[in-house]
Amino acid sequence: MVEFQKKDRYGYEDLVQIVHLLRSPGGCPWDQEQTHQSIARNFLEETYEVLEAIDQDDPVHLCEELGDVLTQVVFHGDMEQDAGRFTLEDVYDGICKKLILRHPHVFGSTVVGSTGEVLNNWDAIKRVEKDQKTFTDTLEAVPKNLPANWRAEKLMKKASKAGFAWDNGFQAIDKLAEETVELGQAMVDGSDVAEELGDTLFAAVGVCYTLGLDPETVLHAACEKFTRRFAAMEQRAGSTSLDTLSKEQLLSLWNDSKP
Repeated sequence: MVEFQKKDRYGYEDLVQIVHLLRSPGGCPWDQEQTHQSIARNFLEETYEVLEAIDQDDPVHLCEELGDVLTQVVFHGDMEQDAGRFTLEDVYDGICKKLILRHPHVFGSTVVGSTGEVLNNWDAIKRVEKDQKTFTDTLEAVPKNLPANWRAEKLMKKASKAGFAWDNGFQAIDKLAEETVELGQAMVDGSDVAEELGDTLFAAVGVCYTLGLDPETVLHAACEKFTRRFAAMEQRAGSTSLDTLSKEQLLSLWNDSKP
């Protein structure tokens, strides 16, 4: 058993100590075996659980999940501290300096008149900070492991800074229609269907971006709608198992289940 004083209420420094003890000799064997790579997915999953708590407007759940994300931050920082590459104090110092640098209208003499000006300043400061000299540099800086919908949206947002964007939703829809036709042609002539399908999905995100809609939110709503409609279809089937029905019968039930 490690030496640790239990309390009625703990603070951030206690979390740092607990994580370090878990990873130390005499601590938890599982925690000791972990690497950045082995728990990378855990970080992502915990972040999604925070988003779920936000969607549910559940403060108790949100408080818990923020704690899980904070633990991930401390865990990765503790590994780097043990490796001698940087410390958690370096993390705090770095983010404080970044926030001060990117808010010159708060911590400096820059004057802004709108949120749009704040965001433009943020992007300009970031480009200098990251040594991004071209618009392509800004595209290549978008993380490749983002969910594809969000990555596509972010690429479009960066490209729009160069004026490369649709003027309205109708133009974006026309592009989607064009890509759909090319996808159908690829299926007919046996060319690269995957590539054309990717172009079609990218164009669909383009419609979302042009209309100011979050593609992930839009698709999640479609998933929920599909689930509700499928449940209604199964309810209409009654005691008949869906997998015993023909495609025609299933489609009939599906159409009858429209709200």
